[in-house]
Amino acid sequence: MAKENKTTVTEFILLGFSDHPHLQILISVTVFPIFLISVLGNLMFIMLVCADPQLQKPMYFFLSNLSFLDICNTSVSLSTLLHSLMTGETLISFSVCIAQLYVFSSLTSTEFFLLTAMAYDRYVAICNPLRYVLIMNRRVCVLLASASWLLGVLIVATEAVFILQFSFCRGNVINHFFCEMTALMKLSCTKMHNIEIVIFTEGVFGTVIPSVLTVISYVYIISRILKIHSVKGRRKAFSTCSSHLIVVFLFYGTLFCVYMRPTSKRSPEQDKLFSLLYTALIPMLNPIIYSLRNEEVKKALTKVIGTNNCIDF
Repeated sequence: MAKENKTTVTEFILLGFSDHPHLQILISVTVFPIFLISVLGNLMFIMLVCADPQLQKPMYFFLSNLSFLDICNTSVSLSTLLHSLMTGETLISFSVCIAQLYVFSSLTSTEFFLLTAMAYDRYVAICNPLRYVLIMNRRVCVLLASASWLLGVLIVATEAVFILQFSFCRGNVINHFFCEMTALMKLSCTKMHNIEIVIFTEGVFGTVIPSVLTVISYVYIISRILKIHSVKGRRKAFSTCSSHLIVVFLFYGTLFCVYMRPTSKRSPEQDKLFSLLYTALIPMLNPIIYSLRNEEVKKALTKVIGTNNCIDF
């Protein structure tokens, strides 16, 4: 019977926000502009870093990776929502659903490692500034970024293999706006013991360990900043890592709201809203945070705008 149920599920229905018409209208008006701003903002940041020699530094190399990741994450997670809002079509094939789930999970895992690499970069810059250029050379930066992407892709691979073996006997309506793991598991009648072990193991290696390393980096950073005697020196040192710290808090905060809330206080509607915050708003805010709080980026942006004005004149 389980095998029969499994073979008959060839497509899913993404419920999205269709059960809340008043909320769907608001989302229809706001999501597409946010999506455009997010993609264009991150794309412009990458182009700015590539074009300005003053931004050819490790920190901006990692930020470019983060911007590219945000573009991919937003495009993957919001594509089905935008499609359903514009066309009214809510069907998604089984293969596309699993692919979307895998790519989204791998991108999220990659972001954990990438933020950890960025925290290490800030640790070296503040705690060992005289050797910063020597330690954070181009080879090390490429290695850290490549490892972040590779680990993010590989860690969730086992999870995807298990999902392909799921039997879905509780319908095919996913109460979400994209193929999200928790929502998909609610439709399965397969025993969850093995997949729960896999998810727990992936959580340890892909979430807990990077998080601990990030915290350790900032413990050393903050202790080093507090040892600086002058107020101006402390302010300058803190300004070099404040943008990254804000992004870390936003990333961990939204994921905590999505996945770590008590089961008794969770509801599908809240899960969807917090997921929308993580997939739409946070990627839009990241380039704004780094641009507004960074003098080098503002100078590069001013230079580009000034050059364009001269050309137009």
